[in-house]
Amino acid sequence: MEKDLAFEESLRAAVDTEIAAALTESEDPLRPHRAVMDRVRLMVAAYLWPASSGVGDPRLIEAARRGTRSLRRLQGPSGLFVGGDNVDSPPDSAFTINDLCDTLRLLETVPHGRTPETDALGRELGVIADAVEPALIAGGVHTPNHRWEVAAALARLYRRRPSGALAERAALWLAEGIDIDTDGLYSERSANYAAYVSNPSLSVIADVFGRADARAAVVRNLDATLGLIHPDATVETVHSRRQDQSMRFGLAPFLGLYRRYAVELGRGDFAWAAERAGEQGILHPASLLTDLLLGGRLGERLPDAVAPAPRGSWARSGLVVDENDRRRTVIFGGSDYPAAGRIRSGLATNPTFLRMFAGGAVLDSVRLSRDFFGLGPFRAGTVTDLGDRWRLAETVSANYYQPMDDDDRDARGEYALTDDGRFYGSMSFGERGRDTVAMTTVVDVVPTEEGAVLEVTIDGPDLPWTLELAFRGGRFEDPSVQEGGVVALESGSATYRASDDAIVVTPDAGYRANGVAAYRPGEDYAYLGATDALTGDRLYLTGRAPTRIRIELRAERRLG
Repeated sequence: MEKDLAFEESLRAAVDTEIAAALTESEDPLRPHRAVMDRVRLMVAAYLWPASSGVGDPRLIEAARRGTRSLRRLQGPSGLFVGGDNVDSPPDSAFTINDLCDTLRLLETVPHGRTPETDALGRELGVIADAVEPALIAGGVHTPNHRWEVAAALARLYRRRPSGALAERAALWLAEGIDIDTDGLYSERSANYAAYVSNPSLSVIADVFGRADARAAVVRNLDATLGLIHPDATVETVHSRRQDQSMRFGLAPFLGLYRRYAVELGRGDFAWAAERAGEQGILHPASLLTDLLLGGRLGERLPDAVAPAPRGSWARSGLVVDENDRRRTVIFGGSDYPAAGRIRSGLATNPTFLRMFAGGAVLDSVRLSRDFFGLGPFRAGTVTDLGDRWRLAETVSANYYQPMDDDDRDARGEYALTDDGRFYGSMSFGERGRDTVAMTTVVDVVPTEEGAVLEVTIDGPDLPWTLELAFRGGRFEDPSVQEGGVVALESGSATYRASDDAIVVTPDAGYRANGVAAYRPGEDYAYLGATDALTGDRLYLTGRAPTRIRIELRAERRLG
């Protein structure tokens, strides 16, 4: 085994920095149980690691024991931990117990000079594990990834002290089948939960119970994620069904996963991803150091890095990536909104349908909003490959209701409180005749060597629309920028430049602005006084429907 000395040095620096900060911090009685246990794990791992500046330092064990006592105080009568918005939560407690069990294993298996203090720490952690075990065997979950976090905690508890009850309960969760689709993405389609929950959990389940299916799922997901890594080392999230759908998510949280499987499988493309993740720094030194000390191959030298082959689409997520040397274009048509008709946690509802990367100039989002009964911006539920283009389409409608028929009237004026699809009213909507007003929007994205062409068609009543293009990385060169980084394009073209890279936006020659340059989030947000609007550098095109407009997006780059 050849060590990766550069990785070890980066890890040592990150560990030493966190330890130095932790030793000077005062106790925080409001610190959440997961953060408390993460700090205890870090102290123990640094105490045991020969490369750490804190190796053998009794202050670390003293701090770990204080943290353990704080953790015990956060344990309720059921053994589950108190705190957070999920009350008496087996999955939230499982996160902490996973770290706790790894810490116990460190104390039991890593060579070190045993002291009464380390033995006492082990006993104190063991009491916490014993108290929570029945609740994790019996408890339930409420999100897809929680099944694997709880099953991982059961696996670690089993590794500590094997029992049939632990193995059988983990097997029950696994019997549901791992929620990974044919694209290699988990059902939540979230980079965040893949990196922090599903992949680490399934990895330990595979290690403890010998589950080849769990290991295969992890490798498939890491393989699928390769194609979602952008030039700025972020992972695409627009298709996610979780909170990260509106965030930029860096590659760094995938560092340990890509390192482990690159070494174990000898995969150069995973090594490429690990190297890029490492360039962003080490975010979670406690986790990486624990894996290193517990005998994994995380610290071995990586295979030679090989850039992954481009991948075109993730059909189940409605996601397409089209790239060449000049630009990388992302097209999204997998929104859950057309089917669900609402904004909810657990649904993919980001209205961004296109991104483009051109070196330092990044078109981060293209959105189309319309004033149509408050139904919000364009969100396509499908993306269709037409050979030379990708088509996104959506039809929305609203109703006007007729008077009640004689037999359905109520002289008291009392009618059922029912859902119109946009709002509730005491109108017994289902018993009325209706007049429907509909609008169909079609956006064709035509890839070109230098970028893409958007062909937007809106068929429906006369109404205003706004196309919003949000940028980052540079500044608008032309035309002039208004307050808040906004450019309202009246006619002609606009250029967004970052050094030698630029993206030029050119609508039809006949385009003339006709409307207010503002994004409209729809009634789902406006009713609550909220918004999902973007900030920063934004370009707006405006007009009225019905309309057909063609917009060219051209990447200008100095290559070579």
